[in-house]
Amino acid sequence: MTAPTKTAIVTGGGSGIGQAIAKRLRADGYSVATLDLRPVHDDDLAFTADVTDATAVLAAHAAVREKLGPVTVLVNAAGLDGFKRFADLSFQEWQRVIDVNLHGVFHCVQSVLPDMLDAGWGRIVNISSSSAHSGQPFMAHYVSAKSAVNGLTKALALELGPAGITVNAVPPGFIDTPMLRGAEQKRLLGGSVEDHIKRTPVRRVGQPEDIAAACAFLISEEAGYITGQILGVNGGRNT
Repeated sequence: MTAPTKTAIVTGGGSGIGQAIAKRLRADGYSVATLDLRPVHDDDLAFTADVTDATAVLAAHAAVREKLGPVTVLVNAAGLDGFKRFADLSFQEWQRVIDVNLHGVFHCVQSVLPDMLDAGWGRIVNISSSSAHSGQPFMAHYVSAKSAVNGLTKALALELGPAGITVNAVPPGFIDTPMLRGAEQKRLLGGSVEDHIKRTPVRRVGQPEDIAAACAFLISEEAGYITGQILGVNGGRNT
């Protein structure tokens, strides 16, 4: 087997956790392309794609492949939250959150999988959510989608392990991102960020770089015997 190309795609790479992961992998020597609805415009490796659109995902992957070579690392960090009382939640609102957080992972994995199978090596990391462990009121659609991502991770790990591909999930908990600050401004957190820090064992809010570090490890050669795992990065809020 020839050495796999060090080419990665990070979805949701235009901001927050996805952007931090892309930056870390580039520092680790990977050629990294990002997929986002709002890509970084001064980055010629930032591609526009809606992960719910299989055709758009395939087109973006083809462009990445032409520019950087076969893709052997995929980090699914694109996500969409939502806050609404379940009794008031429309099916359209439910479906949109499921489409982005679960079906987006489906489309992206299916797109890059042939490259990984050809290489006999691959790394897939899915960014889920600590809410899949703890639950979260007014986020039934989001929690359901992220719980399904954890289940998909375990199923794919068993299926793809014999082909040299590992699949793991990182569920962040309480990370300082635009999504978190937006929820704080709307008073949807059940208190301020500072209030939650007081209830976090390590007494700080997480940073996107904390998630990036976990992803970098799971993608490394040293993590080749780790698959099907849900690695929580949450400051001890969920154990």
